[in-house]
Amino acid sequence: MEKSLKKTACVIAAVMSVPILAIAQDNKVETSVSADIVSGYIWRGQDLGNVSIQPSLGVAYGGLSLGAWGSVGIDSKDTKEFDLTLAYTTGGLTLGVTDYWFTSKESPAQYFHYGARNTAHVFEANIGYNFGPMALNWFTNFAGNDGFKSNGDRAYSSFINLSVPFKLGGLDWSAEIGATPWETTFYNGGANGFEVSNIGIGATKDMKITETFSVPAYAKITFNPATEGAYFVFGIKL
Repeated sequence: MEKSLKKTACVIAAVMSVPILAIAQDNKVETSVSADIVSGYIWRGQDLGNVSIQPSLGVAYGGLSLGAWGSVGIDSKDTKEFDLTLAYTTGGLTLGVTDYWFTSKESPAQYFHYGARNTAHVFEANIGYNFGPMALNWFTNFAGNDGFKSNGDRAYSSFINLSVPFKLGGLDWSAEIGATPWETTFYNGGANGFEVSNIGIGATKDMKITETFSVPAYAKITFNPATEGAYFVFGIKL
């Protein structure tokens, strides 16, 4: 299993390097850099931290994109996260692979450990389609530090999410609902089967700082029926 995970990591690394080498000479490359400051880190209905800074960096060419994203909590006890995502979009269809890596002060992890029993990486594949009025996405962990079923087998933990954008009162809104389709210890402290674990609604607007300067701001309410959790998060994007 350890050799298999190492091979998986090497393949992903090799694939990720191809678009960079191929498009480095092209003047149509699009790049982006930003950072969010959020009052809390809520991911798929789960509370992953308090006030956090979440930087992102991306490069794209045509429908191909490679992005890096991270989260660092103000509280030193919060888990730190570093993700790499390779994705391809054509029309409304998106295919992607993400390498999640987690570490913390209390449970430090080494980045280049890919063994089956000592890795802090989680490898996830996703497929999604944007129909316009709504977008549907399916995510599945296929390697790394995944969750398990009650019989000890790898769960191939998955998450389904449906989101609907709309406008109301001059603001851009989005409503979403997400669920785990089957048993896994990866979500909600242990999902017993199909569980709705993410019901959210949020809005964005430009917050005026000075007469000539404003920043995008957003607020989102999230409920997790599976854990009976409720969260209200505010964030700004720089």
